[in-house]
Formats: sequence, structure tokens, C-alpha cells
Amino acid sequence: MTATLPRPVHRAAPRLRRDRRRWAWGLGAAALLVWSLAGAGSSGGGVVNPGGTAQLARFAAAAWDPALDAPYLGVLARSVLVTVAHAAAGTALALVVGAAGAVLVSRAAGGRRWAARGLLAVPRGLHEAVWGLLLVNVLGLDPWVAVLAIGLPAGAATAQVFAALVDEVPREAYRALLAAGAGRPAAALYGLLPPAAGGLLSYAAYRLECAVRSAVVLGMVGAGGLGYQLALSFASLRWAQVWTAVYALAALSLLAELGGRAARRRLAAPPPSPSERRDPVLTAAAAGTVVLVGWSAWYLALSPASLVSAGTAEQLAYLSAAAWPPATDGGLLRTVAGLAVDTVQVSVLAVAVALPGALLLAGPAARAERPTPARRVTGALVRGGLLLLRTVPAPVWALVALFVLRPGVLPGALALAAGTLGVLGRLAAEVTEELDPRPRAALAALGARPVGAWLYGVAPRAAGPVLAHALHRWEVAVRDTVLVGLLGAGGLGALLATELATFDWAAVTTVLAAVVVLTWAVDVVSDRARAALR
Repeated sequence: MTATLPRPVHRAAPRLRRDRRRWAWGLGAAALLVWSLAGAGSSGGGVVNPGGTAQLARFAAAAWDPALDAPYLGVLARSVLVTVAHAAAGTALALVVGAAGAVLVSRAAGGRRWAARGLLAVPRGLHEAVWGLLLVNVLGLDPWVAVLAIGLPAGAATAQVFAALVDEVPREAYRALLAAGAGRPAAALYGLLPPAAGGLLSYAAYRLECAVRSAVVLGMVGAGGLGYQLALSFASLRWAQVWTAVYALAALSLLAELGGRAARRRLAAPPPSPSERRDPVLTAAAAGTVVLVGWSAWYLALSPASLVSAGTAEQLAYLSAAAWPPATDGGLLRTVAGLAVDTVQVSVLAVAVALPGALLLAGPAARAERPTPARRVTGALVRGGLLLLRTVPAPVWALVALFVLRPGVLPGALALAAGTLGVLGRLAAEVTEELDPRPRAALAALGARPVGAWLYGVAPRAAGPVLAHALHRWEVAVRDTVLVGLLGAGGLGALLATELATFDWAAVTTVLAAVVVLTWAVDVVSDRARAALR
């Protein structure tokens, strides 16, 4: 007697639809890449500048002989203090803005949260450097420029993340407090925040890491600090000083990264025993953070009076009147549309170049449980190279690319690809470390070579999370494209620099609106693509 098993039709159909969606997104991504590659080579005069090869060689050779004279090191040390102060004060402002904004965009806010999300999309859609250029026209050379330029966009992003973390918390305690007569703020404070505290503090530590890099970028556009010294050395072709500043920046970023990682590990650890009420390391870190923020406000001489002075109000009123309504003449709109295309192509090429490199370097960069001496050295070198790639500001990579490439899509794409590779390589290595090692070990035990064991035991399972990270980096690359465009690498950033230089504030508003809309559109597409990968 033969038994006939029923066909699982009800399970195959959803999977088939999911596979079709993935294929559709894959084909769309391939078409977008081909279109971007065509745009990279569309300039009539070619893309290569052979005359810059010698200068590029000098720049590379200076990496082995950085400037170590005492006067320059003293200037660099003072610049590091300014950068740290900007980063700490900007992070403090971002956390305050993020905490207030999270209340407005979380599910506890009800239907009003969609309006708040739309409002927060404006500061989040503009790069810190753009905020710095706008704020300097209102506040002048005031230290608040860098602090606000870091805190406002980072605060909008923090609000989104904080709200998402709070929304993931079980809501039974929150509902019970509401039923007992507590108001929404009190119910959220006692019913939602305690379970989400670990994730909130972990993200706060991560924001400090990001603020260090933002402070350096702002320094390159005139806010002082390490970025300012880096820009001065680059403009004067003092390559030894450039590399000294780069190494100082890498060391500073490494300290921030290690501190943030240690804090996140402590937060993820099991809670202390009843005999130990609080973690002494985290307590000391919290106290040190408060002291650092207080020192930053003192060192930068931040004065709230400068934000509400008569001169500031007058300048803000003048710029607001000059910038509204936006310019809508046909020539400008056609130019904006064409450069928006360049901006998308730059961001797509940056991610397309960085993603294969990140996948190739993920294995060597991942920390093994029992590494051999050769593997330990290789891993340290790869991780150091990734750190250098992501800590050097994108404008520096753009200026290096412009040695041998003509202004356009390609140098901007390569500049962003360098930093994106550094970030994606680190994230891909972390994904690899968190995977179950048994499939790879089993393949190795069956005689597979290390490359084969990685390709069949690691790569298929890591592909989904790494692609999701790459899609998120695409959103970041769109905003960073404006930054490298300010230095002549094309896109909307180049047009924005021109309009700012001519004080055409109505046109500036039009360009900024285009940047925000483009960023929002990429966010939507990226979110849908990540949903298809799940």
C-alpha cells in the first residue's frame, strides 16, 4: 500500500512570492548599477588626469615619513582638544534632541508621530557640513556652529533610533500604568524606559564615535580642530603633515571605538548580583562623560547668549526672507534634476565598489577563537586598514582622487567607496563573528580548503545581513555625496557650493529641498529592499 503525502501548497506560495520579489529587486539593482557606470564615463573630455600621477606618488610615499617635529605636534595636540570638545558637546546636544524627539515619533505618541517623523526628516537629510555652512552665515565664527551642526542632524537620527528601541519593548507595564491613572509621560518613564535602557545607552556610545568623525569634517570647512589642520596641510601640499594628522585622527577614532565597544559589552552582560548594585566601570564611564561634556562647554566657551543675541536674530530674519520662497526658474530646476542624477550615480557606485571588498575582507578581519600567529597578524593589519579607510574624511579621499581623475561622478564615487569599505568591512566582520562556526568547522573537517569552507559555510549565511548593512550605507552615501560635491566632485554639492558663494539664498533653498527629497526617496527604496531580503 502506497501512502500519498499532501503537497504543501500553502507554504510554497508565500516563499515563491518572496523569491520573485528578491529577483525583482536584484534585477533592479543590476540595472541601477549599469546606469550608474554609464554615467561615470559619460563626460566628454575623459575621466583620467595623467598630470597628477607624480603628486599622488608623493602623497603615498609620505605615509612612511610623517611629520614629527615638536612645533607641529603641539599645534596638532591643541587641535585634537578642539575636536574632542566639539564631538562631546555635539553628542550631548544630539542625545537631548533625540530623547525629546523620540517621545514625539514613538508609537506612544499616537497619530501625531507621522507629522513629527516628517519634521525630523529635514535635519536628518542634510549632512553636518551643510549645516555648518548654513549656521556660519547666522552665527559667524562661533563655537556653537560646530556643536549645532553635529547635534541637530544626529539628534534627528537619534530620535528615530530611540523611538524604534522603545517601540520594541513589551508594553504590558506601560498599559498597566495608564490603566492605573498615570499620564503618558509618567507611564513611558517607568514602563518603557527601564527595559530599553541598555539599547539606548549603547546607541549613545555609538553616537560619540560618529561625532568624532563629524567634528573632523566640520573642521575641514572652517570649524577648527583637527580637520582644519588637515585641510591646511593638504592645501599647502605638506604631505608629511597630512599623514601625521591622519594618524592622529585614526588614534582618536580608535579610542572612541574601543570605549564605545567596551561600554556596549558591559551593557550586554548579565545584570550585577544583588550585592553589587551597579557596575563600577559603567558608573565611572557615566561620571567621566558628564565631566567631559562640562569641560567641553568650558573649553569652547559656549555661551547661550550668543544664540539669542540681537545680531543673531537679525541675521536669521534676513536669511529667512532671502531664502523664501525657493527659486523655481526652469534653468535651475533642470540643473538640479541633472545633478540629482549624478548624486544617485555616485552613491550607487560607491556602495557597488565597497560591497565586494567588504565581503572579501570580512573573513581576514573577523576575530577567530584560536588564531594562528599568521592569522593574528593578518587580522590586525586588515582591521587597521579598514579603520584608516573609515576614519579619514571623505573630502580627503576626494582630493586624492582628483589628483588623477577629472571632476565628475567617478572621483566622488571612489572617495565615498573608501569610507564605505571601511565601515562595511567592519560590519561584515562582526556579522561573520556572530555566525554559528559549526558549518564551517564541519566543512573543514571533511577536507574543504579554508576558502571553500568560507564560501559555502559562511558567505551564504552572512550575505543577507551584509546586504542590509550595504543598503543602509547607501542612505548615508547619498548624504555624503553632497559633502564631496562641495569640493568639486560633482553632484548637488557642487551646485550648493556655487549658490552659497554667490549668496543666492533662494537657489540654496531649492538645492537643499532637492537634497532632502532625494534622501527621503532613497530611504524609502532602501527600506523596501531590506524588507524584501528578510
